[in-house]
Amino acid sequence: MQVKPLEPLSLKTLLKEYQKLFQQQQGWIKVPLWTLALATGAKSFVDNPVLGNSAFNEAGLHELRVKLAAQLAARRRAKLARYLTVEDAQFFNQNGFILKENFLPNDEFAQLEQELLGTELSARETLQGNTVTRRIPLDYQSLPQLPQTRQLITQPALQTLLNYVGSYQVQPMLYVQSILSQVREANPDPQTNLHADTFHSSVKAWLFLTDVAEDEGPFVYVPSSHQLTPARLNWEKQRSIGAAKADRMSARGSFRVTEAELEQLGLPKPKAFAVRKNTLVVADTFGFHARGKSVRPSTRIEVWAYARRNPFLPWTGFDPLALPFLKDKIIPLYWWALDELERRQWRKNPWRRVGRLRAGDPPRFIKK
Repeated sequence: MQVKPLEPLSLKTLLKEYQKLFQQQQGWIKVPLWTLALATGAKSFVDNPVLGNSAFNEAGLHELRVKLAAQLAARRRAKLARYLTVEDAQFFNQNGFILKENFLPNDEFAQLEQELLGTELSARETLQGNTVTRRIPLDYQSLPQLPQTRQLITQPALQTLLNYVGSYQVQPMLYVQSILSQVREANPDPQTNLHADTFHSSVKAWLFLTDVAEDEGPFVYVPSSHQLTPARLNWEKQRSIGAAKADRMSARGSFRVTEAELEQLGLPKPKAFAVRKNTLVVADTFGFHARGKSVRPSTRIEVWAYARRNPFLPWTGFDPLALPFLKDKIIPLYWWALDELERRQWRKNPWRRVGRLRAGDPPRFIKK
């Protein structure tokens, strides 16, 4: 891979680039905010002109953020490792994910399966390409109807895995998620392109409630791609230089990667998780991953967990989202915020209310 040598950013260049930013409309207000965002998980190169500045990134701005975030994640995981078995920690450190077949005892899983597949609950859907993603939140409104689910999400074994992979004591967002593939004639689902979610470690988990075939939209992951090797760091730098003008998802901080680039990075081929139900996968989504393509209309259903925190915090705990009065209200507040942004015509909310339904019901949010 051809990589330009790192060049120091001179004070003259720094001032010149900042002067351009201040000259933009309301730049005197926005530039300090854009700069402060460097110390957060802000990732969009197109929404933040400081992050997306090609001169800054050629000099190593994005590279520095990626490197520092990885160092801090490693330190936090070292503190959390005592809660995990040595085998699980070693497997994750090598591969970037942890896989647990038959995660729950058979009788407990059967009760969970019956509860989550048979109960009508309030849901939202989004349509991307030819695929509908449905999410049913596991929150203060739904959990009173779901005693077996409440027991699952309070399991220390699950929380320990989420914490280690996420490198924090996290309070995840939890949903029943259904992936309904090939619901219409349209372009492929953009989530089938290999990508990293952002520039730092974060955690997602899937407890599959249905069997998943290799050709029916499985989760796909590139083993060991969560490791920040010199080749990956150089790739991150090169991508960041032109990221603000890249494809829409990359410009917003979720870099797409081709299989040819994987080979250049010394990475193996993607692994498709064709698994039986009651399999748990917990993955670091700084690693390259995707939703596998489905060759026919199919439905994949899972309990899905997601958590992401500021990557530059040195401590593992103190998550305000875990406060008792807040932790089961995160999703309603998040969706309320998205609805409010759309009401004010600031940003369209892709997640549409579709009423009460079961996780396996046909999709309701389909555009011709």
